[in-house]
Amino acid sequence: MIESRLQALRQLLAQQKLDAVVVTKEVNLYYFSGFRGDDTTLVITADKALLVTDNRYTEQAGLQAPLFELVEQKEGLLKVTADVIKKLGCKRVGFEGNAMTFDTYHTLQQALPEVDFTTSLNLDLQRTIKDEQEISYIREACRIADAAFEDIVKYMHAGMTELEVAARLEQVMRREGSEKPSFDTIVASGLRGSLPHGTATDKKLEPGDFVTMDYGAKYKGYCSDTTRTVVIGQPSDRQREVYAAVLDTQEKVLTAIRPGKSGREIDALSRENLHHYDLDQYFGHGLGHSLGLEIHEAVPRFGKMGHNADELLQPNMLVTDEPGVYLPGWGGLRIEDTVLVTADGCERLTKSSKKLVEIQ
Repeated sequence: MIESRLQALRQLLAQQKLDAVVVTKEVNLYYFSGFRGDDTTLVITADKALLVTDNRYTEQAGLQAPLFELVEQKEGLLKVTADVIKKLGCKRVGFEGNAMTFDTYHTLQQALPEVDFTTSLNLDLQRTIKDEQEISYIREACRIADAAFEDIVKYMHAGMTELEVAARLEQVMRREGSEKPSFDTIVASGLRGSLPHGTATDKKLEPGDFVTMDYGAKYKGYCSDTTRTVVIGQPSDRQREVYAAVLDTQEKVLTAIRPGKSGREIDALSRENLHHYDLDQYFGHGLGHSLGLEIHEAVPRFGKMGHNADELLQPNMLVTDEPGVYLPGWGGLRIEDTVLVTADGCERLTKSSKKLVEIQ
């Protein structure tokens, strides 16, 4: 897998007429080399791949990045990275403009006065289409998240705090094999349900509350993302109506996700469907996003704005489908799946039930 990723990156270098690229973003270090650590750079040319790090990581890097020549730095990471570039005789070198800090860029530029170090690359775009190994890791991350949901609906009850719910979700995901949560776990209950990103607080769950749980597992660096909303006790008629509208929208989107569709088209479908229920005005965020090594990746995006929403779906892209309705002073809910785009449609990777669960 690393070989094919390096080959694709080298094709990009040839297109940009670059002698090399410096990789500094941590998830991209992992993607292109297999090394999982920080304080490291990669210098990749048409025929060489070097990993510069210090003695804390040399043994680890040797095991995880066997295709790379290791350069142990003792005089400062950026100084040695610049020395490597000069030794290789590179004249035009690219960098990760969307990830490298200005201070890092300025230091390298000053250390490389004879090098054209002005070409910004967004290497995140290289990760848009997932390979078989990546998909298998995301499948496992989704399985872990599903196991946490199966547990939490038996564990939670009125009187618990949102923080306790979040802690239990994360505990079970750890037990199932997650390295850590994909992001800060969201648990928003009652009136707080109108906050799309309402991270857990010490608010107690009360009878009649919707409880929205948005969480994910990270497995071998890869993220899952799922949202389920349950109700404490019996739901009101209005809660049933709004829940049914969101679920209907979420499932209609699943039937529409397929290669050749744009994120803008899919997002518009979700809003049209919610409009039938007079709820579209309460859906303020984009319908979904891509994910992988990061919980929010560059493309594709399901939304109304931005060029990323015009990206056409292709097989082996990973996206989320997460419509929501948020009514200030009433509450809200969201339902979300992690979805794999297939050759002729899509596959829902998060399998847990979306039937409205009543917590007694």
